[in-house]
Amino acid sequence: MTKNSELNPTEIDLKLLRLLDALYATRSVTRTAEQIALSQPTVSIGLARLRKMLSDPLFVRTSGGMQPTPRTEDLMPAVRQVLCGMSQLISSANQFDVATSERRFRIFMTDASHITLMPKLFAHVHALAPGIRLEAATLGPQMASELQSGDADLALGLIPGLEAGFYQQALFDQDWICLANPMHPRLGAKFTLKNYVSEAHVGIVSGTGATLLDNALKRAGQQRQVQLALPGFLGLPAILQGSDLIATLPRHIGETLALAAGLRVLPCPLPIDGFTVKQYWHTRFHHDPANRWLRDVCSTLFLQSQRRKLDVAKKR
Repeated sequence: MTKNSELNPTEIDLKLLRLLDALYATRSVTRTAEQIALSQPTVSIGLARLRKMLSDPLFVRTSGGMQPTPRTEDLMPAVRQVLCGMSQLISSANQFDVATSERRFRIFMTDASHITLMPKLFAHVHALAPGIRLEAATLGPQMASELQSGDADLALGLIPGLEAGFYQQALFDQDWICLANPMHPRLGAKFTLKNYVSEAHVGIVSGTGATLLDNALKRAGQQRQVQLALPGFLGLPAILQGSDLIATLPRHIGETLALAAGLRVLPCPLPIDGFTVKQYWHTRFHHDPANRWLRDVCSTLFLQSQRRKLDVAKKR
């Protein structure tokens, strides 16, 4: 191609290139308008712009239709190469091949989510995409920067600090229950606040949930007798099975542990603020196909039925 036949990408946009390609294929303004869903006047205006930019009539009306000029014939290989390349670029950017992907997804989550969410998430992902790997990361001060950089993909839980620059989607609400040994000698059919404060407790002392529990005790003017403090839920079922301690937990993790270990579930007599478990992701990856796929999986698995209408809010 000679120098004077080169296209200037700063002057000719993709819409005009598509119009030129359609005119070359159809040899008709009318059929071009139908093919690319534009009005005939719009096609004529676009052709006039191309003629002015390229200083050539480009197509000449003949008895056999609009015939391309030599200049157009010279341009068409480059035009179609640009359009083909752009089509491939758009196609690859909008696709995520789940079945063949070997991507690793790194997800920030609490140790409670390791027990309640990860087994279901892994089973679902592994069935659809056996090559995909999942990694659970511990919540911490590095979350925001790693989600922004792409070193992590998602965060699950109650994480008030992830606001500026992040999207969030509510998944399910949590209230509170108590767990105890089913053979506990002092717990009758009715479990009152008086029973609650008179018994010895095992306390989970880390996380936002622990703060909500402490605030509820202060509001009620009550104190627990915490005989054993744990940083997480590891070992809690065995401790409750072998003692008369009481544990106060969010419902999701509490019912999961109770079912697995045969523990007794009691309604919590202390009014504790509930909270909402959400998934969080950085604005940079809002349109990323792989990140979007992972979010869709989490919402499919964990979104409460009454909240099927996606309530995604970008926090600024």
